[in-house]
Amino acid sequence: MLVVEDVVVEYGGMTALRKVSIKLAEGEFVSIVGPNGAGKSTILKAISGTVRCKSGHIYYRNNEITGMPAHKRTELGIIHVPEGRRIFPSLTVMENLEIGAYRPEARGSAAKTLEMVFEYFPILKERREQRGSNLSGGEQQMLAISRGLMSMPHVLILDEPSLGLSPRLTEVIFEAVRKLQENLKFSILLVEQRALEALELCNRGYILESGRITTSGDREQLMGNSVVQRAYLGAI
Repeated sequence: MLVVEDVVVEYGGMTALRKVSIKLAEGEFVSIVGPNGAGKSTILKAISGTVRCKSGHIYYRNNEITGMPAHKRTELGIIHVPEGRRIFPSLTVMENLEIGAYRPEARGSAAKTLEMVFEYFPILKERREQRGSNLSGGEQQMLAISRGLMSMPHVLILDEPSLGLSPRLTEVIFEAVRKLQENLKFSILLVEQRALEALELCNRGYILESGRITTSGDREQLMGNSVVQRAYLGAI
């Protein structure tokens, strides 16, 4: 479904990604984990089109999208929920969600999708008339994910959804993501600092270090890898 092939990205002459290749199949859940500064967010931005690739190729459903503008990729159903939530703070919860349903494919079923969103995140239904700025950090993250869901994604890209959240709220977010994986028929690409949770959720995963993929495999292979266990899962 989505193929990233030998992608190189540079910022100001510094190389952020070094010939990174990943794949995401239809309906698959793939996690990317690695240390801070490894390039995890950069690969997501390259896929969604918010940074340019110096070289390499990105294909979506057998069509190359490497040079396609970000808004065109969104129209295809590649929906990026970026790090740091980035909701519209002056708008209400409902207004934020309505903006999410702007894709033509999503407009006709917006009411049904809204019901689904409120089922996964019932607190948003309670807060629907409140401004985004009045929500807690966890509620803002729920809203950011829900706004992405309102777009009826084919690929949902999540960048550090647990960032800045308490352990309790992190559990709520990951439980909702787990249910999304089980119940909905779209692909999920997750970047997450919490490696254990990210690998427990995924079908397959990649370890990204210093701009390179160093290890990849299915969930069991990665969680059973002694190097991954020591570096990311707290094993001694």
